[in-house]
Amino acid sequence: MPVRRRAALIAAGGALAGASARAQAAWRPARPVTIVVPFGAGSGTDAISRILAQQLEPEWGQSVVVENRAGANGALAAAQVARAAPDGLTLMMTTNTPHAANPALMKRLDYDPVADFTPIARAGNYTFWLVVGERSPVRSLRDLLELARARPGHVTYASGNSTGIVAGATIAQMAGVEMTHVPYRSTPPAMTDVIAGRVACMVVDVSASLGHVQAGRLRALGVTSRERSALVPEVPTLHEAGLPGFDVVAWAGLVGPARLPPEVVASVNAVFRRVWERPETVRRLAGIGFEARTSTPEEFGAFIRDEIAHWGRMVRAAGIEPE
Repeated sequence: MPVRRRAALIAAGGALAGASARAQAAWRPARPVTIVVPFGAGSGTDAISRILAQQLEPEWGQSVVVENRAGANGALAAAQVARAAPDGLTLMMTTNTPHAANPALMKRLDYDPVADFTPIARAGNYTFWLVVGERSPVRSLRDLLELARARPGHVTYASGNSTGIVAGATIAQMAGVEMTHVPYRSTPPAMTDVIAGRVACMVVDVSASLGHVQAGRLRALGVTSRERSALVPEVPTLHEAGLPGFDVVAWAGLVGPARLPPEVVASVNAVFRRVWERPETVRRLAGIGFEARTSTPEEFGAFIRDEIAHWGRMVRAAGIEPE
């Protein structure tokens, strides 16, 4: 083929690719969009989803509704989105609970976390910490573990998501103590009972609990990540406080139903990254204890698959039996 002919074809191909990219970026929802949240109002996932909705509405010129669908460790919300039409009008702010831990925590799921969804973008990481109520005599992780050793099974821990379940069980397993798990449908009612002293402690996200800690209603004993959080650097890690090697990190990300058209995925990913990476959005999220991150759809898909294996190992190591 002559060089000029080949160059013309390459140029034409590049023009077509550019036109295709512009067409993908031009997709906008024709009707209001729903972001399904797998936990109740007042949870950390609810908070970041509402921030996202506020950012997306002016970009799309459409209402963006946050729908809370709590229950079954986020499985109810996940099943709902898995059955939704793949038109971009139903999205889900998922977390490591429905999309990584549930396959190991639950004997039966009404959805496949990989096959039934289209990954769009990773949203970032939560900071989680172990807290007790203001009236608790416990002032440190050591105090809590000494109490648990003195009264096996008497110390209770609440949970409103898989991170709370796995982190609580891991604390007990690593410390060699017996603690009693008290599960809740979502984080807010669990926090209410810890504040009231009906449950001894819980592992909860900073996004949902920071206001209570700042007001003195809850007391933070340690964060669950291996390294101290830049968001609350004054709080020690559980690794530092007496559980060497403790490291539990939770995350969130945006998904849609399976078979979401590529142009919809490309467009939603582009607008999500644009609004999520704004300095004011990053600061706002950091203010509630959430570390913003973004990714391509392909990167997020690979991340989900890796996390399913990772959380499965943690669940087994903690000795948690599927329910």
